[in-house]
Amino acid sequence: MQDYHEFLKEILIPEETIQKRICELGAQISQDYKSQELIMICILRGAMIFFTDLIRHITVPLTVDFLAVSSYGVGARHSTGRARITLDLNTNIQDCHVLLVEDIVDSGYTIKAVLDFLETRRPSTLRVCTLLDKQERREVAVPIHYRGFVIPDKFVFGYGLDVDEFYRNLPFIGVLDLENFDRTE
Repeated sequence: MQDYHEFLKEILIPEETIQKRICELGAQISQDYKSQELIMICILRGAMIFFTDLIRHITVPLTVDFLAVSSYGVGARHSTGRARITLDLNTNIQDCHVLLVEDIVDSGYTIKAVLDFLETRRPSTLRVCTLLDKQERREVAVPIHYRGFVIPDKFVFGYGLDVDEFYRNLPFIGVLDLENFDRTE
């Protein structure tokens, strides 16, 4: 596998900017849910780093659960538009305040499918928090209550987002230079 420096076109969002925004989101969520208990659901795997950093900044009582959703084929870089739940919740969310945490929302198909799926379980409230929002790619209207950053339509990686399952561990959001990325190494 290549060293990411070989195909990093630019750092779109530096680590310090991400951490500052997460602190702000945590404060806003804490304010909005004060005097309420919250169930936070992390959509695996992309949101895991954002999720763990975010919950450290939330001051209301909360529990966590995880949901895995696949909308990409093996090795694919674009969503198929069809979401498939590959790991379901262990928590009963009926009559609870639920905050769904996602890494990136682009077309909207995946998050819409997840929201529809979770609504059948009758939560009291169901809201979405995403680190990244590619608004210009939106094909399906979805409610986003908390967003870290609106970004342009570029292939991004780092801070939980992968390139062929690698580079999730980078502390920043980078833009992939497709011309210099070699999938064969």
